[in-house]
This record gives sequence, structure tokens and C-alpha cells, in this order.
Amino acid sequence: MINHEDNLRLAIQLSNESVEGGSSPFGCVIVDKNGKIIGQGYNHVVLDNDPTAHGEVVAIRNACKNIKSFDLSGCILYTSCEPCPMCLNACKWANIAEVYYAADRYDAENIGFRDRVFYEDDPISLHKIDLPEAVEVMQKWKNKSGHIEY
Repeated sequence: MINHEDNLRLAIQLSNESVEGGSSPFGCVIVDKNGKIIGQGYNHVVLDNDPTAHGEVVAIRNACKNIKSFDLSGCILYTSCEPCPMCLNACKWANIAEVYYAADRYDAENIGFRDRVFYEDDPISLHKIDLPEAVEVMQKWKNKSGHIEY
């Protein structure tokens, strides 16, 4: 039987390691359907100068590398703090359907993180320029035999 609290405590331990290593307090563990840890990580945003290197993303990358697949169907993600929208969508892309967290977005806001803006209206202005060659390359990929469905 999978022990959710123990896995969350490991994620919190990783968040503490992150703080001690000079980064922010976010850690993550991923287990397979049998409860075996297949990936873990903590926040590397500051360490790597990479705004996408959140603990969850690092753990997803680690798990995928370890099992040699981008599909984490049936896996469970445990994270020390509620995932931001980017991390939640990374879970969706990895086919992770179950996430457990300990602290929440308001706890993160109370220590200075600006997560609230990511749950509000999108401040990014999107502009589409129709260039048919972009769709042609996509169609080329679709027609190529042996491509992988995402």
C-alpha cells in the first residue's frame, strides 16, 4: 500500500535540501503504481537560471529519464507545495492524474512568491501570424510513419 504521508514527507525533505543548497523550498517525488520512487527533484530555478526548473518539472524529467518514457500514466506526484499552473500542465503532459501536496499557493504567497498572478487573467498578449509553412511541417510530421502520439 502506498503511504501518501511518507511520500509527502520525502518531498518536504527535498524542499529543505533545496533551501540548504541555495534554492527555494519546493521538492517533489514521483512514484509508480507500485509505490516505487522513480523520480525526485527540487527547485533549480536559481541554481540553473531556468524559470521552468520547478521541483515538479525536475522530478518529471528525472522520472522520465529513469523509466525511458515520457508517459508517466499511473504514477503519483507528491510535492511539498501546491503545483503552479505550469507544473500542473506538465503533469497533464506526462499523463500524471494524481497529485498530493502539503503547503498551498497562499503559503507560497506568504513567503514572497507571486503565484497569484498565474491563477488570474493571462497578462501575456498572444498574436497569431498565419504562415502556411508552419502547418506544412506539422502535417509532414503527422504523415511520417512511426510518429508517436502525444
